[in-house]
Amino acid sequence: MAPGGLFWWIGAGVLVVLELISGTFYLLMIAFGCVAAALAHIAGAGADLQFTVAAVVALAAVVLLRRSRFGRRKREQASRNPDVNLDIGQTLNVPAWHERRARATYRGAAWDVELAPGEPEDAQVYEIRELRGSCLIVVASRPRKTANATAV
Repeated sequence: MAPGGLFWWIGAGVLVVLELISGTFYLLMIAFGCVAAALAHIAGAGADLQFTVAAVVALAAVVLLRRSRFGRRKREQASRNPDVNLDIGQTLNVPAWHERRARATYRGAAWDVELAPGEPEDAQVYEIRELRGSCLIVVASRPRKTANATAV
């Protein structure tokens, strides 16, 4: 294999390793461009055509990735994102409401609790949906559906 082709394979390998470290698919798309250029080199294309192939394939792959579901990340506010705030989705008991506000004990401390719009005040258990400063925004906890295991 000629040194020019080796350049493209090494470039693709380095980009794949960097992609594994960073966790982004974009470097992998550029690595596809390097592989395409290496294949163009094997087919006998000149250096200028190899760079063109690398650029076109990488650009097309990035555009396709960007338009796919993997390229669009749904950005959620940190106050509502359970990946950022582990309290989101947890449950607590609220003993009494006063104008849709209350004080409740959660994780061993007293918290201000506010009922989300449209939620009933008569539920036994509430689920935390959002955290605004030191105020928990809650909704009535609904029973989760679980698969019933039946013995045969």
